[in-house]
Amino acid sequence: MSLQSPQTSQMTRRMMRAEMLDAETEQELARAWRDKRDHAAMHRLVQAYMRLAISMASKFRRTGVSQSDLIQEASLGLMKAADKFDPDRGVRFSTYAVWWIRAGLQDHVMRNWSLVRTGSTTSQKSLFFNLRRVRAQLEREAMANGEHLDSHQMCERMASEIGVSLADTQMMMGRLSGADASLNAQQSTEESGREWIELLEDENAQGAETVELSHDESYLKGQLHLAMDQLNEREKYILRERRLNEEPRTLASIGDEMALSKERVRQLEVSAFTKMRSALERQGVGVHDLVS
Repeated sequence: MSLQSPQTSQMTRRMMRAEMLDAETEQELARAWRDKRDHAAMHRLVQAYMRLAISMASKFRRTGVSQSDLIQEASLGLMKAADKFDPDRGVRFSTYAVWWIRAGLQDHVMRNWSLVRTGSTTSQKSLFFNLRRVRAQLEREAMANGEHLDSHQMCERMASEIGVSLADTQMMMGRLSGADASLNAQQSTEESGREWIELLEDENAQGAETVELSHDESYLKGQLHLAMDQLNEREKYILRERRLNEEPRTLASIGDEMALSKERVRQLEVSAFTKMRSALERQGVGVHDLVS
């Protein structure tokens, strides 16, 4: 549970003493901002409802985020609400602002709960903020009924209760099961203890494998050049442009350059590729070796 700093407590007490706006004044201020961009009206509207932002921020105090940060995020949500509020819809500003404040607080808590993004979809947010409460409720009900629920049964009931998929529930259960841990943390308290990162397998090719891959690559390149020598200059050019470039050219663009029809370019390409395939097969190299 986060504790308020003296500065935060003082600010909270001051905001709680802000004026209370009636519906008519609230609408006048909202219209002044919407129609005239009157900053004084916007400031007065936001200050009057800071008690609402602070009250909603206090409901997230058990999430591990500092109270001052929560109040700041709630204030930002309140200002966004004031900026987008339409007084002509006949809705009180507090009703409209609640959604913006809650959305800002939820996003902030989820961004700061873990280094790994916990979730962004509606179902993931619902799970993040309701999973523990629903699980505790289901555990109490099961105990009262003399039931024993295994992990899969519990996930199924939680998914049904919250109204999300079983897969999302199982994923969020895994994410919330433990806190972040550094790979640079030592495995033991001894000074000579290894770091966890030392246990990760090196995915790069080892020395012998690197030499072998380099040798194979050089051999295949040599065979490719020998096969290319079987082609005339026009066939070489078409094959390079169509098969060997990182961004292959279209038949039409090559045809325009060489004053040939698109179909003729395709025929020359097929012919050149067939000649190369035959040359490579005579050398004992399959085309799939070059592709792989």
